[in-house]
Amino acid sequence: MTRVKRGNVARKRRNKILKLAKGFRGSHSTLFRTANQQVMKALRSAYRDRKKRKRDFRRLWITRINAAVRQHGMSYSQFIGNLKKSEIKLNRKMLAQLAILDPAAFTKVAELASQGK
Repeated sequence: MTRVKRGNVARKRRNKILKLAKGFRGSHSTLFRTANQQVMKALRSAYRDRKKRKRDFRRLWITRINAAVRQHGMSYSQFIGNLKKSEIKLNRKMLAQLAILDPAAFTKVAELASQGK
């Protein structure tokens, strides 16, 4: 079998990894082996955290809605249950935005939810 010289292909592969490692500290951005390990770790974390971001935001929205609803004498679970019964179809992101940016509108929604028992 003939010998294969990988000069061009290998250099391109290494440069691709080093480009992804740009901005890492110390040898993590300059030495290929350590950069390769750190890039693989970073890509794993990025994949995992794209899923985690969705959970984190939902938790944040629920916390904000709960805080706003408590001022109207309801718990979060009662509020969501009443919304479903009164067929108000607002998602948690929109409810949290209303609670922060337009408290008057949120008050109306809370009143509608409490009437729709």
